[in-house]
Amino acid sequence: MKKILLHLFEHKTLSRQQAKEVLVNISKGSYNEHEITSFMTVYLMRSITIEELQGFRDALLELCVKVQFDGERLMDIVGTGGDGKNTFNISTLSCFVVAGAGQKVAKHGNYGVTSTSGSSNVMEQLGYKFKNNNDGLKKEIDEANICFLHAPLFHPALKAVGVIRKNLGVRTFFNMLGPMVNPAQPDYQLVGVFNLEMARIYNYLLQQTGKPFTIIHSLDGYDEISLTGDTKVITESGERMLTPEYIGKRMVQPQDIYGGNTVVEAAKIFMKIIKGEGTWAQNAVVFANSAMALQCSGNFSTYQHAYEAAVESLESGRAYNCLETLIGLQ
Repeated sequence: MKKILLHLFEHKTLSRQQAKEVLVNISKGSYNEHEITSFMTVYLMRSITIEELQGFRDALLELCVKVQFDGERLMDIVGTGGDGKNTFNISTLSCFVVAGAGQKVAKHGNYGVTSTSGSSNVMEQLGYKFKNNNDGLKKEIDEANICFLHAPLFHPALKAVGVIRKNLGVRTFFNMLGPMVNPAQPDYQLVGVFNLEMARIYNYLLQQTGKPFTIIHSLDGYDEISLTGDTKVITESGERMLTPEYIGKRMVQPQDIYGGNTVVEAAKIFMKIIKGEGTWAQNAVVFANSAMALQCSGNFSTYQHAYEAAVESLESGRAYNCLETLIGLQ
């Protein structure tokens, strides 16, 4: 690692192969925590290159615990995290709304690093038991239309750096990797990113997969559709700028989508919304993100139809039924 660090400290970058080797070695426990912290800090001081990100992704996908779902067409809705906004669990709620609308979901998530409650925190609080056995996850997909993949159980390198990331408490390149290394390799992805540079990198990488995708970035810094301002939307077909009024029927204020101070508070907010008891603003944000995901699946001819399906899923109780079924299987 000393050689790699000296190379990086000279403002040089890693090749795709070098980046892959570093991540493989991290997962093997070849480096101590101080070396890993120094390595991660480099990417807090400069932008990551596409080659480096590809190499890191190659390593995680090569090493990950594989899962197979017999040709199911799967969706994931995930943000990079690291926007520092501490919203409620919008992406995770949207996954249940999408599942309630009939689209099977393999949600990839982790504990929060820069927010109070990441998707893994809230799922654990709600009674979900993390697992990586294929049969158990397949049963969840079959019966609840959704399963949850807790990243450290599938990625040895993520487990190795979990404590370091939590102690640092700031966004690292691992935030950028999360959405790209879902072990289920979903067919459709709605990816939220925290800045436009990250949107450009994701656009390049996701174009190469040949799968439908949608990248979203709220221009005021959220890694999801926040409805607090305009949203940049990038798909394989091009880019658009959408207003809160178009995408969610109204604009909301930052305090309307606050996620609470503890995991317990976050879980209470989650349950209130999924039971159909959320505020107008909370529901609007969930509908917007869910609708954008449903449109990405190609099953809806217009955004309006996808939006109506999202509303129906939540208000009919189908989204909540998916959660109840999933937790009942634990």
